Amino acid sequence: MQSHTEVLNFLENNPPPTSSDNKVPVISIAPQCLASLAASISSTSSQTLSLLQVLRRVTAFCQSALGFAHVYDTTFARHISLLEHAKEFAERKKGDGKLPMLASACPGWVCYAEKTHSEMLPFISQTKSPQQVMGTLVKEWLGAKWGKQPDQIYHVTVMPCYDKKLEASRQDFYSDVYSTRDVDCVITTGELQLLMQDKGWDLSMPVPDENLPPRPHPTLRYGIADGSDSVIDAAMDATEAGANDGLPELLMHPGTSSGSYMHSLISTLTSTAADPSVFELSTKTVRTADYEEYTLTDRSTGAVVFRGAKCYGFRNLQNVVRKVGREAGVQVGRGAAGRMAGLRARGRAVRRGGAAGADGAPQEERGYDYVEVMACPGGCVNGGGQLRPVHQASKTMIDAEGLPRDWAASGVQMDIDEPLPVVPVAPKWGDREWTRKVEAAYWHTLPTPPPTPPAEGYPSSFGSNTGSVFDYADELAGRVLVEVTGATTPPGEKTVWATGLDGAAEERRRKLFRTQYRAVESEVVGLAVKW
Repeated sequence: MQSHTEVLNFLENNPPPTSSDNKVPVISIAPQCLASLAASISSTSSQTLSLLQVLRRVTAFCQSALGFAHVYDTTFARHISLLEHAKEFAERKKGDGKLPMLASACPGWVCYAEKTHSEMLPFISQTKSPQQVMGTLVKEWLGAKWGKQPDQIYHVTVMPCYDKKLEASRQDFYSDVYSTRDVDCVITTGELQLLMQDKGWDLSMPVPDENLPPRPHPTLRYGIADGSDSVIDAAMDATEAGANDGLPELLMHPGTSSGSYMHSLISTLTSTAADPSVFELSTKTVRTADYEEYTLTDRSTGAVVFRGAKCYGFRNLQNVVRKVGREAGVQVGRGAAGRMAGLRARGRAVRRGGAAGADGAPQEERGYDYVEVMACPGGCVNGGGQLRPVHQASKTMIDAEGLPRDWAASGVQMDIDEPLPVVPVAPKWGDREWTRKVEAAYWHTLPTPPPTPPAEGYPSSFGSNTGSVFDYADELAGRVLVEVTGATTPPGEKTVWATGLDGAAEERRRKLFRTQYRAVESEVVGLAVKW
């Protein structure tokens, strides 16, 4: 059972480091969880905290109160996931796979497709989610630097969604060789809060060094004290010595608080073009902010270069399933989307390219190239495992079900000087006002969300040195790729993530950073049902 109780049991029973049976405890935290904690603190106090401050406080708790050896956020893993995502999209554009490509980071959406819409599986990206990429980094890459095998590490992730527990349990993410999973246990933001309550930890209290800049520190860009030839060499030396300095902290990818998958593709398309200024990005809200369409056009020719959509929530998700099925000319199967579509997509497939005609007539309707799909309304900041606000009832006594409560009439005896209890009432999941607060906490001092694609590169945590943290992340990702795949590289050349690898290395790359999906057939046979 994956729960905070399991985490406590493991930590309490983990043999000491001197024992051969000891496992290195590692915990990785999603940025959406940090935003939920930040919003919760700001709602109960006058503090307005950045994600970095919350991360530093959570790190102090996990290390000093729980005994975790290493604490990371998952944004570098997300960076690698976005790079692999872009590589897969480029492959599909060349004909190696179906379009539109649908995001795969939401396990709720993937489970829904596997159970009710198997015809959508070829469209779903095979790139691993940031959680599972983090599992690969911890057990395959960092573990090797620590001199540990995958089964000598206990990896916990903190996620905004309960379905992440199911994702971590998938057979694809289990090592038969070492009998261990990439992620051993997943807990939610709420369960992390329970751990803090169990240990009497007050997250509203500051900790030393919480206001230091994120790693890698800007001073490392201009001089390495130990004589290493690069900032990465210095960081890797520290990592091998057991420090947490190797991975960059809180890479805030512009776009959406659910991973910025579509926006990263748009940025890749514009940044790799000979003249990025020829592109114009337009946005259209289809129904609400949870369903938006993005169109990238070439001003000089009028051609649509890219068309995508952001689709959050199951109602919008079902609409997208019908639309993708109709445009691709595939049959939409059972489930709500299939029933509403009459079980079969109508019309022929919609083409994905072409410019406006010479006479100025609009081009044939272009289908989506990509859809960023999330099952939760509002995206990951509104995941089912996030913290919920607590509104105090005012003059009217309200119980947990929202009904008026007369305590005296209910037989509750109170001392004469004791005030009547004010019962906290938690709003239902999906509270829009609270989701907006968590979204604002996620971006903090950045625009909400930052403009995409950014005019001068990605926003940097290092002031005027715009983009340096992402340059570092790209270089580090290339090093990770070479080290975990065993790829051979020409002397003196740096490997970037899009680099094509030799046969064996490319096969290992796909094994480590991609996954696959399987249709789940119902075990209920219609003729066996007794009416």
